[in-house]
Amino acid sequence: MKTGFAIVVVALAAMAGTQSARAAEIKVLTTGAFKQVVVALVPEFEKATGHKVIVDNGTVGQLTQRVNGGETFDVLVLSPGGIADYIKSGKIAAGSNALLAKVGVGVMVKEGAAKPDISSVDAFKQALLKAKSVGYIDPASGGSSGIYVAGLLDKLGIANEIKPKAKLQKGGHVSDLVKAGEAEIGIHQISEIVGQGGVTLVGPLPAEIQNYTTYAVGISATAKDAEIAKAFIKVLTGPSAAAVLQKTGMEAAR
Repeated sequence: MKTGFAIVVVALAAMAGTQSARAAEIKVLTTGAFKQVVVALVPEFEKATGHKVIVDNGTVGQLTQRVNGGETFDVLVLSPGGIADYIKSGKIAAGSNALLAKVGVGVMVKEGAAKPDISSVDAFKQALLKAKSVGYIDPASGGSSGIYVAGLLDKLGIANEIKPKAKLQKGGHVSDLVKAGEAEIGIHQISEIVGQGGVTLVGPLPAEIQNYTTYAVGISATAKDAEIAKAFIKVLTGPSAAAVLQKTGMEAAR
C-alpha cells in the first residue's frame, strides 16, 4: 500500500506526464545547509516515480561559480536573490522558482561539554572571548553563515580578539572542527548542527543579532526532464517537507 506521500508524488508525476516506461534522472544542485532536506525527500520520490535524483552540494559561492562555469543541472537550490539573477540571465526558467525554507544561525559545543551562556548579545560576546578557539565557515569559501559571522565579529568589536583563535572550515560542517576538538565553540546554521553526531546545539544567536538565510529553488532553462524536475519541486514545497524542515532545524519561508 502506498503512503500518503507516495500517492501525492505519483499523482504529481502523472499530472506532469512523467510516468513512463523510461526511468529518467535529474540532477539537483543544492546549498550544503539544505542538502539534508533534499536527501530526506529523495527516496520516497524515487520509489513512487521510478526516476532517479542525483544530489550534489556546495556553498552558495561554490554553486554560483559552478553554474556560471556552465555546469549542467535540472534543479538548483540557492538564495532567492541568486535564483532571481539566474532567471534574468536565462539560466533558470521563468516561473519555476519557489521559496523553500529559512534557517537561523546557532552555537554548538562538543557533546558532553558545558554549554556557555549565549542568552544575550553581551553573554554571547563573552562566551567567544573566553573560548580557546572558535570555529565557523571560512568567508572566502562563499558560505553565507561564514560571511555573516565575520561581519558580526566586526560589528561586535571583537574581530581582532577572535582572529588568532579562529578555526575556519572551507565548506562542509563546522561540527567536524568541534567534534575533533579543534574548535571549542562552533557557529553555523542550525540545520548544520542539528542531527550532527558528537556536538550539542547550545541555542540560536540572540534575536538582536540573529540572521536568517532563506532558500529558494528553480528549474534549469535547459533541463532535460523539466516536468520531472517540476514534480520534485512540488515535493520540496509540499506538506511532506514540513516535518523534515522541523526535524532539521529549519522553518517554512514566509
